[in-house]
This record gives sequence, C-alpha cells and structure tokens, in this order.
Amino acid sequence: MSTITSPQRTLGRPRGGGLAGAVASEWTKLWSVRNPWGCVVAGLGLMSVFTYYYAAIARINHKPIQPVANAPVTAVILVQFVVVALAMTMVTNEYANGSVRATLLWVPVRARMLLAKTLVAGGVSFVLGLVLGVLGVAIAWPAFGGHATFGLGEVASQLLKMSAYLALVAVLTVGTAVALRSEASTFAAVFFLLAALPTVLVGIGGEFLTTVNDALPQSAGNHFALGHTDPYPPEVGFCVVLGWAVLAHVVGLTVLRRRDA
Repeated sequence: MSTITSPQRTLGRPRGGGLAGAVASEWTKLWSVRNPWGCVVAGLGLMSVFTYYYAAIARINHKPIQPVANAPVTAVILVQFVVVALAMTMVTNEYANGSVRATLLWVPVRARMLLAKTLVAGGVSFVLGLVLGVLGVAIAWPAFGGHATFGLGEVASQLLKMSAYLALVAVLTVGTAVALRSEASTFAAVFFLLAALPTVLVGIGGEFLTTVNDALPQSAGNHFALGHTDPYPPEVGFCVVLGWAVLAHVVGLTVLRRRDA
C-alpha cells in the first residue's frame, strides 16, 4: 500500500529559515568578501605596534608597575575602528550595490534581518577582541621589561571586558549604519562619538565637560575594561556602553521600518 504524504509536511517552513537562517546568511556574506580579512590584518598590525609602544614607553619612563593587559586595553582607542569598519560594511556595502533589496526579500522581517547582522557583527568582534588581546599581552609582556604584573585571572578578566566593549561597538555601528546607510556618514558619525568628541571635551576640560565625557561610550568602556571605580563602578561603565548600543539599534530599526530599501 502506498503512503500518502501530508501536504503540511512538504509545505512546512523551509529548513534553514528564521533567525538561524538569517544569521547563517549574514555569516556567509561577511566572509565571502575581502573586507573582513583586511580588517583582521589591520587589527593585528595596530595591536602589535601600539602594545609594544605602550609597554616600551612605560619601561623607558619608569612608570609604576601595572597589569600587562593595560597595554591591549589602551590600544582599543585605535583598534576599535577596525571593528567599526568591519561592522559598518556589513550594512553599507549592501546599500551601495543594491543587494539590500535581495536581503529584505530573503528576510522580510526587518527586525530579524537587523538582529542577524547585529549578532554576527557582535560575535565576530568579540572573538576578534580576544585574539587581539592575547596577541597584545604576548607582545607587551617582554616589552614592559619587568614593569608589569601578570595574573592569569586579571588578564582574562580585562581581555573579556575589552572584547565585550568591542562587541558593543560593533552593535552600535550596525545600528548607525542602518540609520545613515552611507559609508562616509556612518564612519564620520561613529568616529565623532568615539574619538573626536571625547578629545575635544578632555582638551577643553572643566567639571561639566568631564562629566559629559564620562557618559560617552569610549570613556565608559575604558573605565569598564580597566576596572576603574572613579567616577563610577566598572559595571556602570558597561551599562553606559550598552545603552549607547541599544539606542543606535533602536534608531536604526525605526529608520529601517519607515524607509524603502
């Protein structure tokens, strides 16, 4: 006797769909182009040069002994823009070449599409942060020449915090890129928030401007990763960066839902 196949079984949801399928698609698209590989190479180079310079200067100037992971954490001031470039192009490249229309046809639920990009960008940036952090410690330790301490727990904690900060920077960048769509506009906006504005505020000085600077993502991330308790506990620093990332994500999703591709 032949078996009759139920239409519901053959016409069910395609395998690989939903959020898992969207994440897999974003992962494939990310590594199918050369840009992320270039970002990884640039990150390795920046981390190597900056951590060696930081540690060597500390040794030459006989600065107080400090945790060795301070070197890669401080290098994030530059390295974070590698993450910005990687996360930004996941969005802006699609708007530039028009492939965002195909992406939205494959993943019509816009919140799901944005979440998939965010998860891939954040996850890749977190892992990249760990790799760069380990490299930075390996280079900085001999360069410090005895002017640093090495505690495995302390190093692991700082590198995990640094990587979490970079992941949130990626989330912030994806949200900004979806809102602005342009590569130049996105990079300018993120650069202004992470580097230009803090530099101006610190340069001018004053109690009020210092307080404003402490509420910006880079300063908060620095407090978090280095474990500073002034002007607020490290956990508050993490929440500040998370708040900025969520805000960018909400703005990006709002614009994505209101505009045509």
